[in-house]
Order: sequence, then C-alpha cells, then structure tokens
Amino acid sequence: MVQAPVASLSLDLDNQWSYMKIHGDAGWERYPSYLDVVVPRAIDLLGSLGLRVTVFVVGQDAALAKNRASISALAEAGHEIGNHSFRHEPWLDRYSEPEMHDELGRAEDAIEDVTGVIPRGFRGPGYALSKTAVRVLIARGYEYDASTLPTVVGPLARAYYFRTARLTEAERAERSTLYGSWQDGLRPITPYRWTVGSHTLVELPVTTFPVLRLPIHMSYIVKLSSYSAAAAARYFDAAIRFCRAKSIGPSILLHPLDLISSTDVSGLDFFPGMSIPVLQKLEWVAAACERLARAFDVVPLGEHVARVARTNLPVRSADVLAGAAA
Repeated sequence: MVQAPVASLSLDLDNQWSYMKIHGDAGWERYPSYLDVVVPRAIDLLGSLGLRVTVFVVGQDAALAKNRASISALAEAGHEIGNHSFRHEPWLDRYSEPEMHDELGRAEDAIEDVTGVIPRGFRGPGYALSKTAVRVLIARGYEYDASTLPTVVGPLARAYYFRTARLTEAERAERSTLYGSWQDGLRPITPYRWTVGSHTLVELPVTTFPVLRLPIHMSYIVKLSSYSAAAAARYFDAAIRFCRAKSIGPSILLHPLDLISSTDVSGLDFFPGMSIPVLQKLEWVAAACERLARAFDVVPLGEHVARVARTNLPVRSADVLAGAAA
C-alpha cells in the first residue's frame, strides 16, 4: 500500500488573556481563561477524526493551577506538546540571549510540571523569530521551530489589529513587527534548516497557498466561510490540490478562536469571526480537517519534521533574521 504524503496540524493554545494583552485591553493581568471550554472541544473534534496534532502551550497558562486539568488532558489524549513561550509576547524577537533563555526555560519547567513532557518544538507568538531565538533553541536542544508564516498579508493583519486596539505609541512600537513584514512573506513555504555557525535547526513553516502566499490556516477558512461556505471549501480544496501537485506537505494551523464564539467568551469581538455561531465553526473546521486527512497522512509537527529531516533540506542563514545582538 502506498503511503499518503505527510501533512501536519497544530493548535496554538493562545488564551483569552494573551489576546487581551496584545490588544492593549485592561484586565489581562488577571489571566482570564477559556481553556476549560476550548480544550474539551478540541479533544472531541480531533478525536472524532482520529487526528493527533501538536499543541503549542503558553508557559504562563501551565503555571496556573486553574489550567492544569485542561493542559494535562491534551497530553493524555496523545497530542504532542510544544513550547509557545512563557509570557506570549510577540515582540520576543527583541529579546536578548539571556532573556530568551529565561523565557524558554520558564515555559519548559511549567509545561513539564503539568504534562511530564519537555517540549522539543517551538512556535513564537505572533510568528516572532530572531537569530537570537534560533541560537537559543539550538543551545537548548530543540528539534524544530515552527514560527514562520510566509504570507504577504501579515502587514495588513497588523494594521487591522492596530486599528481596533487601545495602544500607546510605545506599545505600537513594541508590536511593530507583529505578524511579520512584506519581506517575511517571501520566505520558503517548505521545510528548511536555519544555520547558525556550524549548527542547524529545522524550520517547518505554517503553509500558505503556493505562489499566491495567502493564508490557508483555519481562522482564514472560517472567516471565508462566513461569506460563502462553498467558496471557502473550494479555496481550501484548491490549496490542498496545489500542495499535492507541488509535493508540498502542508502544515496547517488552528487557533482556539476557531472553536468558540462570542457566546462563549466576551471581550474578544474585535477578532474576525467571533460572531459566527459556534456550531457552524465546529462544522466548518471539522470538514476542513477531514479534507486534509483524505489527501494527506496528518501527523503532529514533530513526526512531520522527523520524516522530512531524513531528506536533504535546503539551508538558510539565520543572519537574515532581525533581533537583539548576542
């Protein structure tokens, strides 16, 4: 039997407070959480499809007792656990090397305490990445990074966020690289290795539509579905077919807001798609995941990386990344 080409699926477990923090909303310091709603839905949906994914956990959430049961349930369900930083600050590309070590180490300790797992994969919040981060990930023994989203719409997403946010000029400057630049949209959409000196780290990008460089992650599909479910399905199917034709194993991204609506949580109405009824969202997400699974062998990111790492991956110097000096 011929094995289907590999693809992967991940869930960035951004919590309510993290969206509020980036948006400049008061009260985020109390760490309001919706994980007790999101996690059971994610486990049920993925379980019904027979899928195991990678869940990128924020260390601050793992450190809070109220979230322990939800986060441990994800590991118990067989999902790979990755590191999504401790404080979920999309400006971590500005961190110095000691700050980056501290950020990753605190998250590792909190996640291991809850799940028994030391993460070996990382995704920066807001797709933030720097040469410093790559160097520190290598030093700490990480097997892969998954922080790049090579899309041309990153600056447009940042502009939308700023338009709806309550930020000071200093906070806007701090968030000036949120979702990346136009140049970031030209990075490779297939796996490669970052090089720092004689050391390398596998990069598994969040896949975007080949050639067009438009997003195909679930939040984008859900938003398109609110205009036309049929058009959104055709768009996602076209992306899958294009990936198959170009021998691209897509890595597709989920967010918690793909699984909840404004009836589940208040204060996040600024985020696109929150007015969509949750049952519709769940139906659309399940259908898209099912389409992906029909075309590919869908695995967690760690397994995806293990398969592609056996091949002769292209290399790319981490010098092209901005960030704090060593």
